[in-house]
Amino acid sequence: MRDGPGAAGPARLAMSPAAGVTGTAKAAAGSAMPPWGRPMRGRLEEHVIESELLRGNPLGDPAERPIWVYLPPAYDDKPATRFPSIYLIQGMTGQLDMWRNRSAFRRNQPELIDDLFAAEHGPPPAIVVFVDCWTSVGGSQFLDSPGTGRYHSYLCEEVVPWVDERYRTLGERDHRGITGKSSGGYGAMVTAMLRPDLFGGLATHAGDALFEVCYEPEFRECARVLRDQYNGSFERFWQDFRSRPAFSRPGDEYLINQWAMAACYSTDDDGTVRLPFDLLTGELTPDVWDRWMHWDPVRMARTDAGRAALRSMRAIYIDAGTKDEYFLDLGAEAFRREVVAAGAIEPFFELFDAKHGAIEYRYPIAVRYLAERLAA
Repeated sequence: MRDGPGAAGPARLAMSPAAGVTGTAKAAAGSAMPPWGRPMRGRLEEHVIESELLRGNPLGDPAERPIWVYLPPAYDDKPATRFPSIYLIQGMTGQLDMWRNRSAFRRNQPELIDDLFAAEHGPPPAIVVFVDCWTSVGGSQFLDSPGTGRYHSYLCEEVVPWVDERYRTLGERDHRGITGKSSGGYGAMVTAMLRPDLFGGLATHAGDALFEVCYEPEFRECARVLRDQYNGSFERFWQDFRSRPAFSRPGDEYLINQWAMAACYSTDDDGTVRLPFDLLTGELTPDVWDRWMHWDPVRMARTDAGRAALRSMRAIYIDAGTKDEYFLDLGAEAFRREVVAAGAIEPFFELFDAKHGAIEYRYPIAVRYLAERLAA
């Protein structure tokens, strides 16, 4: 909890004109973001799914997963109507309750979605599903892996049917989309390419792509941290990491990220996690690196199956910040080129002035885009 000059400002501005506040100042104060939010115009329903596919997963992570379903105001106003559905997935280390996190003077994600669909000139109404695919190593990349569990199957074979059975969705793939940021943006790209029978539209905000640009530069950082702090051992790192507050030592973010990616992209059937670089030098291990590159959305989009899936999409949205610390703006451009080369629908594409974080305001832009194109 932090107090500062900004905390007292709005209270002073809210005083009456007799206390010296001008009409302009009052108007500014009245437009400020309320600190505790406000009642929703639509509804956010919270459930738990008991997953058979995640039961007994390699990490021992919970098989019971929370799921939120946002219903726009029109859902209750039009009880005979069915609606398109949009699946919202999270980035690396994301867990579902983080969607309620609030930054100063900004709305959180459920509020932004509610504002979008409650607006007088909002998009066609859609159901928005908030999905949890957290793992104890940081993420699942929404793939099936012997290192993490069957998260791709969980999303496609359990979550989607669960939603369709309980809510008035338009059940055809042409009315179902998927969107996310960072690892969630990655998940949106690859899920749409792997399961075009389920998803007819995708949106990616700074999604992991062009792996040699976004991942490979971190290998040298990992090698130094492992050498200097853990005698070249990931096992020692995990023992230390679990014994203290997470991300409290320099280098944690590099080691967590690359281990999680290896757990998703290059784990053997027996559960052995293979890193794509020498742990003491950072030198590439070509055969393992090839396994990673197989899962790069840019490379996936060049395959016959990837091209066909992209051509089948009714909506493709791609964006990223021009100052993204992981250079995912370059990956966004590379993926855009492959979409065009595949002969797919002309994608929405925008590079905007931002870094990787604090771009939650972009989500409603993509949700609007998907809702407009996936409506009946």
